[in-house]
Amino acid sequence: MFSEAVNASTLDYSSSNQISKDINVAMANSDSLVGVDDVQKSLNRSRASVYRYTNTDPRNLNQSFNPRKLNPEYRSDQKDPLLFHPNEVARFAKDVLRIKEVTVEVLNSPSSATQQVLTSILEELRVIRTQLEGMNKNSRVEFESHRESSDRQAA
Repeated sequence: MFSEAVNASTLDYSSSNQISKDINVAMANSDSLVGVDDVQKSLNRSRASVYRYTNTDPRNLNQSFNPRKLNPEYRSDQKDPLLFHPNEVARFAKDVLRIKEVTVEVLNSPSSATQQVLTSILEELRVIRTQLEGMNKNSRVEFESHRESSDRQAA
């Protein structure tokens, strides 16, 4: 699991070396997505503003790409949380909000007690699954041998 931290910094407009519109993206893992809270912190905007910027429609779950909006990742259900790719957040900050320099960083979170418990539960579930699959194979063989036996008499 990842704890995403997206940091965006705006440069002082008075400085001459800050006029460039370059974008620097440093990502530890390109598959990580960021939530609304992280986008809110990175853009230094209110939660309502982030939702206003987002390309969503109650009638259409997955909108087509809109270059003037913050485009979320694909959702399979209306109740799924809005998640954004860090590159999309950086693009939106640069192109739409005109933030001169944006640095997006996605960091791995240190292993927590909750993470360790979830990992151990996952391992136990995998062991249980392999045991159940083994039992299913044995029960099929027993069923086939019982079905083929001619010791039973018809009623």
